[in-house]
Amino acid sequence: MSGWSVTEPSARSKWIAGTLVVIYTVITLLPLVWIISTSFKSGPDSISYPPKVFFQPSLEGYVNLFTTRTRLGAEDFAALPPPETWYERIVRQQGMVIAGPSRFGERFMNSVIIGFGATFLSVFLGTLAAYAFSRFRIPLKDDLLFFILSTRMMPPIAVAIPIFLMYRTLGLSDTHLGMILLYTAVNVSLAVWLMKSFIDGIPREYEEAALIDGYTRFQAFRKVVLPQAVTGIAATAIFCLIFAWNEYAFAVLLTSGKAQTAPPFIPTIIGVGGQDWPAVAAGATLFLLPVMVFTILLRKHLLRGITFGAVRK
Repeated sequence: MSGWSVTEPSARSKWIAGTLVVIYTVITLLPLVWIISTSFKSGPDSISYPPKVFFQPSLEGYVNLFTTRTRLGAEDFAALPPPETWYERIVRQQGMVIAGPSRFGERFMNSVIIGFGATFLSVFLGTLAAYAFSRFRIPLKDDLLFFILSTRMMPPIAVAIPIFLMYRTLGLSDTHLGMILLYTAVNVSLAVWLMKSFIDGIPREYEEAALIDGYTRFQAFRKVVLPQAVTGIAATAIFCLIFAWNEYAFAVLLTSGKAQTAPPFIPTIIGVGGQDWPAVAAGATLFLLPVMVFTILLRKHLLRGITFGAVRK
């Protein structure tokens, strides 16, 4: 019993825990790996049965995603000059020609503008509100916090029709501003609650020392509180971005063209004879990248936690 420790896990426990983590990781990543691999398959390979694990890689899905194609008559197709680019060659192999660019690039940029715009606004307003709830005496503070949180619990379908009618009256349907405001209204409750817990953990003494040294309240907030709340801001931004980036129901109801985001557009990609699964998988793969890159860029703040200490020089 001398070598046994209450706090230090045994070698067997570590092995079991490591095995479970590996199994969970494989199960979690398998759908992503399958989507990415499907994006590099040809049309027949993507719908083959049994499914093909080993296949000849092709960029057909990515070419179909960014282009619109059309068929020509046999004589017109035979009279075409040789393809000048590699993507034209891929389209010709399908017996088609490129008619023009698709709308995926536009829809993807809409997602970037709306997703990151709503995330910035949610974190900005949520941080200010959380600081006020954390540092000032506000009448009925607990009731207000519960009311703010309750807006997050409400199912979107319950307010979908009123929001649709309101947006149509105000002219906000199918606009970037309308979607940014809507996603901000949904996310701000999460931002307030997450940021309040981080700001509560920052000692008030630092701000009091800054105020004594002549700082204004806003300067103390900007130079003392914000640097120590970076971890909370990063975590909150990631959660807000994930919602705004993936949201589907409101995007389908309130957008149709100008401000339509990628989630409603990707399932509508149609190929010859039905759904173009390689193009759908290619769109889903590219759609994953911004959130992954954003999370990787903020990983240091997520991993290090809040560090306490004087920040004023």
